[in-house]
Amino acid sequence: MFTGIIEEIGAIQNIRRGTASSLLTISGQTVLKDVKDGDSIAVNGVCLTVTSHMSTNFTADVMHETLNRSSLGNLRIGSKVNLERAMAANGRFGGHIVSGHIDGLGTIVDKRQDDIAVWYQIETSPSILRYIIEKGSIAIDGISLTVARVSHDSFQVSIIPHTAAQTTLSFRKIGDRVNLENDLIGKYVEKLITGCPAPSIPNDTIGSGNKETPNESTITKDFILKYDF
Repeated sequence: MFTGIIEEIGAIQNIRRGTASSLLTISGQTVLKDVKDGDSIAVNGVCLTVTSHMSTNFTADVMHETLNRSSLGNLRIGSKVNLERAMAANGRFGGHIVSGHIDGLGTIVDKRQDDIAVWYQIETSPSILRYIIEKGSIAIDGISLTVARVSHDSFQVSIIPHTAAQTTLSFRKIGDRVNLENDLIGKYVEKLITGCPAPSIPNDTIGSGNKETPNESTITKDFILKYDF
């Protein structure tokens, strides 16, 4: 579990490509202070497992599924990446709940200065946009950000100087693709409201051959409104 508050910017030192996977070597300092093999580090918002580490870098495997669903496959040696360690149990939620599991990709279609802030407009698919609401949270390359505006095919965020300085967003330009993770709570709420039949489980009665009736959600929109959720 992560919070979307980037701890430092690292860089890709080496990429060893397999048939459908990659082994990344990534530089870092802050995230390596108390790291152990097997720990999780979010790299541009993607939760990766540390397979080995030294004082100034670590390695992580990137599987076929991760390459397909994220922008990690576009990284090159020297690419800058956002890094965040998994949240400690006694830590603060400075951002929002981020799982490190990417929902899809977006493309920066506009970038403009607005006094001290910088506006980014990101185009993405309807399956991503359905969970994005104005003033809600979105993780872009692992950065916890507040959605400022939403349209039918894109959304916008406004970046303060501190965020620009502490993350890779300042290096991003129009046409770049970014990793997107929707607000986790919204997805779970939708799942509960719409309901999903539980898998059939064989009846305990020997020889009956019967199946238990799949369970359907009893949580409806009327239920949520009635009890003020």
